[in-house]
Amino acid sequence: LKMALLRRLGQNKQAIQYARETLELDPVEFGAAHELVLIYSGATAPSEREQAGQTREHFHRLMRGDVYNYLNLAADYADCGLWEEALTVLSYVESEIAQPYPMVGYVQAYLYRQLGDVEQARECKKQGKAAPTDYCFPNTLFEFMVLQDALAVDSNDARAHYYLGNWLYDHKRYEEAITHWETSREVDAAYSTVHRNLGLAYYNKLNRPDLALASLEEAFRLDSQDARIFYELDQLHKKIGYSCEHRIKLLEQHMELVHHRDDLYIEWVTLLNMQGSHQEAWNALQTRRFHPWEGGEGKVTGQYVTALTELAKRKLEKQQPELAMELLKKALVYPENLGEGKLEGAGDNPVYFYLGCAYQQLKSNQAAEESFHKASIGLNIPASAMFYNDQPPESIYYQGLAWQKLGNVKEANRRFNKLIDYAERHMYDHIRMDYFAVSLPDFLVFDDDLNQRNEEHCRYMRALGLLGLGRTSEAKLELERILEKNPNHQGAIIHR
Repeated sequence: LKMALLRRLGQNKQAIQYARETLELDPVEFGAAHELVLIYSGATAPSEREQAGQTREHFHRLMRGDVYNYLNLAADYADCGLWEEALTVLSYVESEIAQPYPMVGYVQAYLYRQLGDVEQARECKKQGKAAPTDYCFPNTLFEFMVLQDALAVDSNDARAHYYLGNWLYDHKRYEEAITHWETSREVDAAYSTVHRNLGLAYYNKLNRPDLALASLEEAFRLDSQDARIFYELDQLHKKIGYSCEHRIKLLEQHMELVHHRDDLYIEWVTLLNMQGSHQEAWNALQTRRFHPWEGGEGKVTGQYVTALTELAKRKLEKQQPELAMELLKKALVYPENLGEGKLEGAGDNPVYFYLGCAYQQLKSNQAAEESFHKASIGLNIPASAMFYNDQPPESIYYQGLAWQKLGNVKEANRRFNKLIDYAERHMYDHIRMDYFAVSLPDFLVFDDDLNQRNEEHCRYMRALGLLGLGRTSEAKLELERILEKNPNHQGAIIHR
């Protein structure tokens, strides 16, 4: 501000000195660099014209072609009432930014209105409204004020309502955000993203899955090539209890989208496994190179092991132990294309248990005993399954089965009873997510009912414990209770 005032008073030498002192303190102070551009812009002497070119080049190098840097500097000028300077900053954007950015037009319109130039303001707002919406997510108080000003002039601006809804939702003003998105939808019902945003908000903030489903279906109808929306629609179908058959049918109608995203692809593979199409699931896993993603930890490798283990079980049923062993040994080693290694301390209890069964069929008793011993090792204290690296209850269940094979019924029953005891003690706990919970087992598009998830987990534990003790009718009842609420519970499907 002091530099700008000195420049406006014609005290350029003092302004230049002050700017250079500022840049010594902070070499990336955009305002000081820009003030030098403005001071030298009217230069007439050859040496000053050369200085003008150097300051312009230095300024644009500092700004890095980042539209947000230009907007933030314009906001600084606007906060001082220096409307012309703010407009000057934004005048550079067209030559520096590859794609028009909506908020530049809206901010220019606001600035021209402050100067009383209504016609130019109208033209800039028109440009902002027409600019691509990609990656536009206003987040500053200045942008909030600009969007409010835009709607005060034209309350039927669908894009301004949409952007303001984004701002409000980010600041936890959910009901106001939903109102603006609904207004945007009323004015322009053809924009898919506003329907998508409403779908998430209806489910997560209003607890209206019916409205959420209608909104997401409309979003996908409007943009049937958006793999992200398709993924979120499938996640909603899973949330509200659509069957595996319904979900896989829809996914296979849009396989080009399924191939577009790792998370969608692994949902499809998971559904193949749940339907018993284990060979197809394994084939699908072999033909894709996966990449790590937040919330995806253990998903790909889990389906890899499941497919091979279930195929091996079929070979054992047909008395083909050599083929079963070949599959199970593959399950112990994760190929590079899965994009994830084995967690430290990860147990392979089910795999070693069935390896032991294969050796038994071959009458290789010593090898069978060694495999059952490996299957019996590991943590045997049940825990919640809040995080992806928590030990699954199957590990303890297969420890128990291994101890049965080793002839130690006491150790086996200890594990089965631990599963049942934990489940009965914790089934109706009230669960709260820890503030630092960064390793959730899912990328949560929709808010999870943690109490329901805990009840499912405990019922599953209890079912496995009962199954181990031979109380199969009670175990089946627990598994059916799980599947009534969550027909996509893979563990319940497999063990039923």
